[in-house]
Amino acid sequence: MLANLVCSLIKHKRVTTSLAKAKAARSVAEKMVTLGKAGTIHDRRLAVARLHHEDVVKILFSELAPGFKERRGGYTRIVKLNQRQGDASQKAILEFVEMVVETPAPAKTTEAEKPAEAAK
Repeated sequence: MLANLVCSLIKHKRVTTSLAKAKAARSVAEKMVTLGKAGTIHDRRLAVARLHHEDVVKILFSELAPGFKERRGGYTRIVKLNQRQGDASQKAILEFVEMVVETPAPAKTTEAEKPAEAAK
């Protein structure tokens, strides 16, 4: 279960899950990034043995880990959310720290649209 959760985290850069699962997966994810930073064949094999997905390990070693070369630890963060409706368990977002969160930009009005809005 933790391997699949970490694979989803690596693929999507962010996962929403229960707080307990997020805390458990955090340590596995941090160890995988540490392996990715070293980048040796032995570390790749250890990562494949733990995660069971070669395509995810390729993403980890080629895209994700090089971004954390200068960082000494603390690659993930847990953001607590509200409780789940069904069983009232605490939800959380597990994400990588230096990932830029994309938010939609506010719509800009052009000069031609401003007089039309004023006329209304």
